[in-house]
Amino acid sequence: MSFINYATKEINCKIIYFGPGLSGKTTNIQYIYEHTQQEQKGKLVTLSTENERTLFFDFLPLAIGEVKGYKTRFHLYTIPGQTFYEVSRQFILKGVDGVVFVADSQTERMEANIESFESLEKSLEGQGYDIHKIPLVFQYNKRDMPGIVTIHELESTFNPMRRPYFEASANHGQGVMETLQSISQAVIRELKGGE
Repeated sequence: MSFINYATKEINCKIIYFGPGLSGKTTNIQYIYEHTQQEQKGKLVTLSTENERTLFFDFLPLAIGEVKGYKTRFHLYTIPGQTFYEVSRQFILKGVDGVVFVADSQTERMEANIESFESLEKSLEGQGYDIHKIPLVFQYNKRDMPGIVTIHELESTFNPMRRPYFEASANHGQGVMETLQSISQAVIRELKGGE
């Protein structure tokens, strides 16, 4: 649900990083922020309560190009991973244009990944979105850790839709920008009517 700022000739798009707690959502956003040129980004904002933290910032990627003469500004958000933040999740998901699902590749985190993905599907449905139609990219994070799940298992568990996926180690920046580029392009295609 992009909104258009006619004064600045910008289309504003919202991309959400969703996944279980400690999967790497915040690390992704911080890495992107640190590697975006100063003149192309807004301020990194952290909303913290006693038990949760949400990060967001906006940026104007000049390389993406224009849509019908308008520049595209992306607003990136993380969503708290723990299930007891349902109200925060619903609020942040309002008006979403694209989702990055960040899964933790560690074997012992598979149950948390599955629970989080089911929550994503339910939360999107509650906002009137169909997970099969919204731009969605998977990031399989922490690929540098010992005892990780195979890509085949991750893909068969989460991605029967065959959406783009990226192996990542967000702590080292591996796969972070590729994931962002993929979801940005998917959102742009959607804005242009699915071209």
